[in-house]
Amino acid sequence: MNMKAIEIIKLNKIYNKNFLALCNININVEIGDFFALLGPNGAGKSTIIGILTSLIKKTSGKIFFFGYDFDYSINIIKKFVGFVPQEFNFNYFETILEIIINQAGYYGITKKKALNIAEYYLNKLDLWKYKNTISRNLSGGMRRKLMIIRALIHNPKILILDEPTAGIDIELRYFIWNFLSDLNKSGVTIILTTHYLEEAEFLCNKISIINKGEIVLNTLLEDLIFNFKKKTLICEVLEEIINLPISDRFKIYKIKEKVLEIILLKKSTFNDLFNFFNEKNINIINIKNKTSYLEELFINTINKNNKGFYL
Repeated sequence: MNMKAIEIIKLNKIYNKNFLALCNININVEIGDFFALLGPNGAGKSTIIGILTSLIKKTSGKIFFFGYDFDYSINIIKKFVGFVPQEFNFNYFETILEIIINQAGYYGITKKKALNIAEYYLNKLDLWKYKNTISRNLSGGMRRKLMIIRALIHNPKILILDEPTAGIDIELRYFIWNFLSDLNKSGVTIILTTHYLEEAEFLCNKISIINKGEIVLNTLLEDLIFNFKKKTLICEVLEEIINLPISDRFKIYKIKEKVLEIILLKKSTFNDLFNFFNEKNINIINIKNKTSYLEELFINTINKNNKGFYL
């Protein structure tokens, strides 16, 4: 039997005896996955994360971490998991190093070992020179990095990230993305919630979309993009095309004098499009996605799911 990092079976959560916040949630996270949990505000993402981190009590269902039953092995499971919440929740009057070392103490890690681990991650995330800075004097981006390091101090097998790059600039976002990608490649299983769909598209290999407490899509990101019914491109050409070429593999529309909107059909690729245009002596000078595939699918999926969940 293939052991999973996390297995969620028919998970339900009812608030105030009549609101079904989670409805029969089934999720499998394999060891080594970079897993995205997406959904609009109020969809149930935070409730799932709260349950997995033992901050919220489930109503029914089963959860397993590496085969350990969540209901009976919570103390063991807590050692497996590092959690980065969306809100900053550390002591603003402690230094970076004090915050990390104090966190290590909760896991019985000696100060000497904790210092070695802290130095490693502080250098990786470019915070070592600020190790004695009081946290209230840190920028928002530095605080995000600190939250990640604190969650990694006990070398967890699973890292759960709730909006880890919220409110930071794009340059730092890419820096953190690359760090997390390397961390995942080293063997850490990662679960991510985010409102930046390009973040999930950049980092993750699997995706679940939740809406109104129910999983409405659960798939490999690779398959999702491959099987999505259309890929829409905006294409700028060198010369205006009077008579648009016709193909059963593309739909081509003129939206400006030298700008085309192109929908790829039948699993067509960029190369297919370039070859087709070359045959027609059409010179492309610029081409880009109209929107990310994930963003387009996310919007379509959410719009189709309109059921309520009040009991």
